[in-house]
Amino acid sequence: MSKQILNVKNINKEFKVKSTKLFSRPDPVKVLKDISFDLYEGETLSIVGESGCGKTTLGRCIAKGVEATSGEVIYHSDADKQIDYLHMDKQEFKQFRKDIQMIFQDPYSSLSPRMSVYDIITEPLITNFNLSKAEVDKKVSEIAEKTGLNASYLRRYPHAFSGGQRQRIAIARALITQPKIIVCDEAVSALDVSIQAQIINLLIDLQKEFGITYIFISHDLSVVQTISDKVAVMHLGKIVEMADVEEIFNHPKHPYTEALLSAVPIPDPNVEKDRIILDGEVPNPANPPTGCEFHPRCPYKTDKCISERPDLTQTDEENVHLSACHYANELHLKGVKIANEGNE
Repeated sequence: MSKQILNVKNINKEFKVKSTKLFSRPDPVKVLKDISFDLYEGETLSIVGESGCGKTTLGRCIAKGVEATSGEVIYHSDADKQIDYLHMDKQEFKQFRKDIQMIFQDPYSSLSPRMSVYDIITEPLITNFNLSKAEVDKKVSEIAEKTGLNASYLRRYPHAFSGGQRQRIAIARALITQPKIIVCDEAVSALDVSIQAQIINLLIDLQKEFGITYIFISHDLSVVQTISDKVAVMHLGKIVEMADVEEIFNHPKHPYTEALLSAVPIPDPNVEKDRIILDGEVPNPANPPTGCEFHPRCPYKTDKCISERPDLTQTDEENVHLSACHYANELHLKGVKIANEGNE
């Protein structure tokens, strides 16, 4: 097994809410609730869930783009030094911030229209390293080649490029500091399907070449199935299931995961799918339900689900499949075969 590179421990994030009444102070909204997981060198952990579940907030907290309310992100550096990435001082942060980079969802708004491609890619390099002009040019040329950017593009501006080309620029910007971990926040969701495949293949090739560890945030389970080693399913700010990608797709242990998998398209007209439509509305994170927070929409709920909140616990002796469901080992839930041959 590869060595651990990141330990996320009990991450919580709260956002303050403006009061609509005089002399009243509403409780903050809890967007992330005790998120914990381990990440190993060279693997891809995908985080999935419906819009509003906290996926992007989690990714930004890990990359320190958003300050977590509490918790720890323990980063294991090359020298086997363990650093609390969220609570280091400014000097330490300047030393290690190059190791965790981020690719944003929208390639149109994440690139400054006033900067050339060359300036966009070199900005993190100049900020984090003391290099000569010749050394900077050499590194930019190498990264441009690796990411499929023509050298003649470097003096142009972002408006001259398509969405796929812009995302290649964003990947080059994230890769230029030689990071150990890259948080990909819906990195292909704004692209056409054919361009998505090119960017996914590029990310996989770069991972093999440089040993990068990905945290891949997505709602597209077809993409997740292609790129992932492990999958964490989030619902209302909590991880409700986590396992290897084959286990999640073939043997889901949480009804919410089963409902998500039922939406995965299968390119076979002879296969009949049982699409699961969840009744009701997504719960309000400012006023979550009692017990299991998924119970208002769960077709398998019981009185226990309404009154008792389940913890994320192992469902097997090997501790490779975690689920936050009272009946994880009793329900026989439908999955999707990992090779997309049909329903299981």
